[in-house]
Amino acid sequence: MEKFLEKGESGIDHYRKLEKDANELKSEFQVLKRRKIDINSIIETEVCSRQVVKEEVRGWLEDVQKMEEDIQDVEERVRSVSRLNRISLDILVREKIEEVKRIQERGNFNEGLVIERAPARGIRIPTENIEGGISTKDEIQKHLMDDQVGMIGVCGIGGVGKTTIMKHINNDLLREDRFQKVIWVTVSYPLNVFALQKKIADAMHKTLQEDEEEMMRAAALMDIMGSKSFVLILDDVWEKFSLKDVGIPKPVQNKSKVVITTRSIEVCKYLGCKIVKVQPLSPEESLNLFLEKVGRDVLQKVSGLEETLKLIVDECKGLPLAIVVIAGSLKEEYDIAEWRNALNELRQCVKSVKCAEDEIFGRLRFSYDRLRSLQIQECFLYCSLFREDYKFFREKLIEDWIDEGLIVIDELGSRQAAYDRGRAFLNRLLQNCLLEECVGSTVKMHDVVRDMAIKSIGLGCGYMVKAGMKLKKVPNESEWVGDLKKVSLMANDISKIPAGLSPKCSLLSTLILSDIPNLSEIPNSFFKGVVGLKVIDLSSTGIEALPDSISNW
Repeated sequence: MEKFLEKGESGIDHYRKLEKDANELKSEFQVLKRRKIDINSIIETEVCSRQVVKEEVRGWLEDVQKMEEDIQDVEERVRSVSRLNRISLDILVREKIEEVKRIQERGNFNEGLVIERAPARGIRIPTENIEGGISTKDEIQKHLMDDQVGMIGVCGIGGVGKTTIMKHINNDLLREDRFQKVIWVTVSYPLNVFALQKKIADAMHKTLQEDEEEMMRAAALMDIMGSKSFVLILDDVWEKFSLKDVGIPKPVQNKSKVVITTRSIEVCKYLGCKIVKVQPLSPEESLNLFLEKVGRDVLQKVSGLEETLKLIVDECKGLPLAIVVIAGSLKEEYDIAEWRNALNELRQCVKSVKCAEDEIFGRLRFSYDRLRSLQIQECFLYCSLFREDYKFFREKLIEDWIDEGLIVIDELGSRQAAYDRGRAFLNRLLQNCLLEECVGSTVKMHDVVRDMAIKSIGLGCGYMVKAGMKLKKVPNESEWVGDLKKVSLMANDISKIPAGLSPKCSLLSTLILSDIPNLSEIPNSFFKGVVGLKVIDLSSTGIEALPDSISNW
């Protein structure tokens, strides 16, 4: 009996020691994980087209990722370990703790995260196989080879495939030697001349003086670009602008080319472009693209599906973005009743859109509705708070969802479980094509999908999104309605919030004021009626202190 008690006590001791060490391992790894998120954020903000992440940094990030997988395995073994294996497992846990600490020590990159990359003619852009649009692509390439054509305008409605076609042409040009530089710049709305100048200069491996006026920067950029033959691709242009004011040489003069993609034929005419209209896909091309995305075997797996599937494809009206998104939402669906119901839901979504110009929103809204999870839908809408073409690091996005309370740790038992749930949500949004993968470990929201999220859904969910709109002033108090829940004013030119502004927004939980460098103060009145705020983002602002009314939270 004495020996049995000693063994029993020893087993309890080993269990407690294993539990203590496992908690220490989890704590040490959380420190490491936060460092990884910080480093990814620094890379996102500091790396430009002339720089590349050091191999030792890449290796370190890979080691952190592998360690995370190892720790998940260890945690699973701790939960199910038998009494006889506790000692050996505890030894493994202690070894992992030491490994984590060693990786932590290697994470102090005092000499920086990046190095200058060797000058390149351009950047190859990841893209998928192009379906249809071959004649359009051939027409654009013909104009690129014509010395009499300098400006080319690729025009079409949102989601018709303008950007996809130009990505293929960008990559084709890099395989040729006709032009010394191939430059891709995403412009977006509203056009920011200063930012556009910087992006072009970065692509030319040059630096412009940030404290100079736009006119002087334009002159410097004109000299830089005039020395080489180039193709400048300006994607997603919304507004008329002057090449001269930006610093772009008249393209014909040095046998260079400027290509814009835009929804506006007026912009093309203003810039004197040779206009190439991108047409929707033919019924055959549409069906082929849909089957490629949903899985070609679906017609064999679902008896009698062919007619319903064709009707769903017809509802996409030949728009590649709608086809890809809707096919993604129906992937691995093998019940014919679900497909018939999906057709009815899609038709209702399309009918609900009153403006013909925004008809694609109804088709995209269908995929959002089919998420069938309020939590995933809220995580999707959160992404619309950020400026157009904003790239999210996957891990940072998941951490933001957790910090926002969109994924609740208490309901899942641990932060790791919450993070795993976030990864599942992110994979679902990628599978449904509501988010798309970018270079590295980043994702983004297509600009048309973002427009749908803001205009078709966000307004009814208490969202006010005015990110990246070049605002000089904050919205009037009348716009701060009582049912607002999330507000984003990020990336604007706001210099002050008026004294006395006091929104009565008791439901407001999230306020994003990041990337407003001239904003240095928030008046005391502002937070008096904002009593439920949980998250406020003031990164990259001049704000150093908050008013006393912040204690109302």
